[in-house]
Amino acid sequence: MWEYTDKVRDHFLNPRNAGDLAEANAVGEVGSLACGDALKLFLKINEAGVIEDARFQTFGCASAIASSSVLTEMLKGKTVEEAKRLTNKDIAAELGGLPKEKMHCSVMGQEALEAALKSYFGEKAEEHEAEGELVCKCFGVHDGLIRRAIRENDLKTVEDITSFTKAGGGCGDCLERLGEILAEERGQPKPVPAAEPKKLTNIQRMQLVAKVIEEEIRPSLKKDGGDIELIDIEGRNVVVALRGACIGCPSSQLTLKNLVEQRLREAVEPGITVTQG
Repeated sequence: MWEYTDKVRDHFLNPRNAGDLAEANAVGEVGSLACGDALKLFLKINEAGVIEDARFQTFGCASAIASSSVLTEMLKGKTVEEAKRLTNKDIAAELGGLPKEKMHCSVMGQEALEAALKSYFGEKAEEHEAEGELVCKCFGVHDGLIRRAIRENDLKTVEDITSFTKAGGGCGDCLERLGEILAEERGQPKPVPAAEPKKLTNIQRMQLVAKVIEEEIRPSLKKDGGDIELIDIEGRNVVVALRGACIGCPSSQLTLKNLVEQRLREAVEPGITVTQG
């Protein structure tokens, strides 16, 4: 459950300025329904360059709605030049903060504002997400947005990048590339890919399983009057029999999965399964 400020809750439950704006002379649209978040921002700017009205249409979570709502409130009465200086950090600060994992919603607000102002000046509204190399296919995030988010928000980890851009939040195939981009932007050495774990032979697997059961799992169970016996190993399937107080215990299946199987996966091999013989 995300921890939201009272102001985020208020703007989510009582959004200001939601809907279309027929008199708008500046419109910015970012995101897509396919990626889960979308925002369309409408601005009415007078001849003096002052934003008289602002409306929004948003498809997204509570943070996306709250960020869009508070942005329209912040924009009213501002000059175009003042609006240009607004950043995602300003949007998040106005809400009293956003959960780290939801900072991408404030970034979307900044992107929509920039797109709207470009349309006002008759410029081509090229979204930052579409600049450069497509890095995250799940959410359609390009390296232009990723690099910019790193620089403007002083991001330090791949997890930070995901929080601010959603890149890496899907299948995870792009995580290695995100690490490379982060290193490039921060002037750090390129991360060395983790070596592929060496595959165990059947004999090595059997020896390790027997060792962990005998030296770690059995002593743990014996403390509560239980015991365990290794019956057989078929590939990555380990067959055991529970003994002592573990026999007929209502939590015996939890013992097999949460203790035995989990410990063998950590100490021996990730793909191990444990069944009772």
